[in-house]
Amino acid sequence: MIDIHSHILAGIDDGAKDFGDTLNMLRHAANEGITKIIATPHHNNGKYVNNASDIKNKVIELNERIKDQGLSIEILPGQETRIYGDLLEDYEKGEILTLNHSKYLFIELPSNHVPRYTKQLLFDIQLAGLLPIIVHPERNSEIIEHPSILYKLIEKGAATQVTASSVTGHFGKKIKKFSLQLIEAGQAHFIASDAHNLSGRTFRLREAYDEIGKEFGSELVYMFQENAELVVEGNTIYRQPPLEIKKKKFLGIF
Repeated sequence: MIDIHSHILAGIDDGAKDFGDTLNMLRHAANEGITKIIATPHHNNGKYVNNASDIKNKVIELNERIKDQGLSIEILPGQETRIYGDLLEDYEKGEILTLNHSKYLFIELPSNHVPRYTKQLLFDIQLAGLLPIIVHPERNSEIIEHPSILYKLIEKGAATQVTASSVTGHFGKKIKKFSLQLIEAGQAHFIASDAHNLSGRTFRLREAYDEIGKEFGSELVYMFQENAELVVEGNTIYRQPPLEIKKKKFLGIF
C-alpha cells in the first residue's frame, strides 16, 4: 500500500517529534503493509513553516536512516499547503512541493469554512497544469453543512483525499457518515492516513480499506489503492462523474 499523506518527518510540524517517533511510526506502517509514504509536512499553516528545499533534504536524510534500520519503506517528498491567495505565485518560485514531483498538489482548507476565492484559485492552479487535491474535506464544517460547495469544486476538476480515521469513525459518527457519503457519491479519490503519531492520529489505512470493502465492495478499494500508485508515478488518476449529496429534510424544512 501507498500512503500519500503523512506527518512522518521529525520535529518540523505537529507530527513526529523526533526520530524515535518517526521510527516507531515507520515500523507500524510496515506492519500494516505500507511500502511507500509521501511526507507532507505543513507548508505554512500559521504555526509551522516548511519550504520545498528543506523538505526534500529531510526526505533524503530519512531514507538513508531507514536503510540503516533495515526497513523496506520508501519516503517520498510532498507538502500540505494551506490555501492562500499567493499560493500559485509561491509554487512558481519553487517554494511549494507537489506530491513526489508530480502534477498533484495538496490543498488544505481551514477547518470551519471555505474561502470565497477557493473556486477561482483551484481553477488557476489547473490552468497552470496542476491538479489540486483537497485534503480531508469531510472535516470541514461548512462543507458538512453545505456539501454542494465541494461538489461544485470537484465538478470543476478538483480531487479530494478522505482521511482513513474519518472512515473508521475515529473522528466521530457524523464525520464517518459524511465520509461514506462522499465515497458513495464519487466525491472521494484518495484514502490516506494523515498520520501524525501512534497515540491518536495513526495510520489505520488497512482498517479504512476494510470498511470501504464491506460498504462498497473490493473494486472501490482497488481504485483508491491504484490512484495512490498513479500519483506516485505522476499518471492520470481514475475518477467518475460526481453525484450530489442531498441534505435530508427535517419536518419538510432543509
